[in-house]
Amino acid sequence: MHTNLEEAPNGFERLAAFYVERAREGVGLIVTGGIAPNPEGAVFQGAATLERPEQVVDHRRVTDAVHAEQGRICLQILHAGRYAYTPEPVAPSPIQAPINPSMPRELSRDEVASTIDDYVRCASLAREAGYDGVEVMGSEGYLINQFICRRTNRREDEWGGDFENRIRFAVEIVRRIRAELGDDFLIIFRLSMIDLVEEGSTFEEVVALGCAVEAAGADVVNTGIGWHEARVPTIVTSVPRAAFSEVTCRMRDALSIPLITTNRINMPEVAERVLAEGQVDMVSMARPFLADPAWIAKARDGRSEEINTCIACNQACLDHTFQGKLTSCLVNPRACHETELVIEPAEEARTIAVVGGGPAGLAAAVTAAQRGHAVTLYERQSELGGQFNYARRIPGKEEFDETLRYFRVMLDRHQVSVRLGTAPSVHELSAFDEVILATGVRPRRLEELPGIDHPR
Repeated sequence: MHTNLEEAPNGFERLAAFYVERAREGVGLIVTGGIAPNPEGAVFQGAATLERPEQVVDHRRVTDAVHAEQGRICLQILHAGRYAYTPEPVAPSPIQAPINPSMPRELSRDEVASTIDDYVRCASLAREAGYDGVEVMGSEGYLINQFICRRTNRREDEWGGDFENRIRFAVEIVRRIRAELGDDFLIIFRLSMIDLVEEGSTFEEVVALGCAVEAAGADVVNTGIGWHEARVPTIVTSVPRAAFSEVTCRMRDALSIPLITTNRINMPEVAERVLAEGQVDMVSMARPFLADPAWIAKARDGRSEEINTCIACNQACLDHTFQGKLTSCLVNPRACHETELVIEPAEEARTIAVVGGGPAGLAAAVTAAQRGHAVTLYERQSELGGQFNYARRIPGKEEFDETLRYFRVMLDRHQVSVRLGTAPSVHELSAFDEVILATGVRPRRLEELPGIDHPR
């Protein structure tokens, strides 16, 4: 997942801190957000590329930091194609994406060849930067996917037309990277298992492409689900957990290399189920590691109830990403702010009262207790949760229950004294060293709005 740290001031230092927290907690393999092989492929103007030797030093900060924690990391090479928010995006054919205001320019035959060269150069620089491998992004409707499908490829040369020609771009990229970098460099190909758009690949074509990239030198096939322009929900809260693992499973008999599944796998028991049922070989997660960097360690130690679960709200991750803002997480605002929001043991333990048991008060109470303070949490209502108690009752938003479960567990783990049905007096609060007010806002009633009684 692209975090937009890649383009931020001191971004690679901050990106290293983000990945290190996850590697330290046991993540087996990290795949970065998308890095373009050339400026034309950048997801927006000025977005991160890896195309010049002088860029290697920044990436070294990331790879060295991850390796110091015994982690492994691959660079994702992503060319946005017609999805690029640039003045003149490029594509196999001049067909505008419904989610981009710009009409793409068709790549010439020479430009197609040079773009393949750029992928190979990017992979070579990735190895020089210390990455353990690359993931070639061939799904989600980006450039490689655009070459593969008739929907976006109307070319009449050797890069378009029949299926073999349309997959030539993808296969040639994998083949050339393998030839350049040898057998000791990991190549993951992210394959669109189901496009969810008109004129997308058939299942038979998906299988054929998987076999072709394996023959070309891919070590692993990862799952992509749906184009970004697809109207079918794939990652929101209403999508059942592990809903698309069966799609990945259909590829097992055709390939001899490992298969990875993804999408809406947010708790250990879900991941264990798809692995135990033999649907896939590995599980990939992105947003769950925004929500809780210690996800793996907690799962390994049998502490899944302590996991701060991704609720698939997308409000601070993907919503931020597509608005050009820094990615973070609604349930873990430290995500991508690890160098700024540093939580350390307190130099002096204090008594702290937190007034208000909504999400803000719960987070403040748990964090203060984690730092070693003696915390008392007051909530006027008979249950904790505040506005979350409304949100979790909306059909399709049941995952919000997980956040309240997490906080209840952590309050108990850190011995926070919880006083429900209690509105503390000023006199009572004066006995504490510090008081945190997290009482939220009082929603304005409709009848209180000026002009509400106006006839128009």
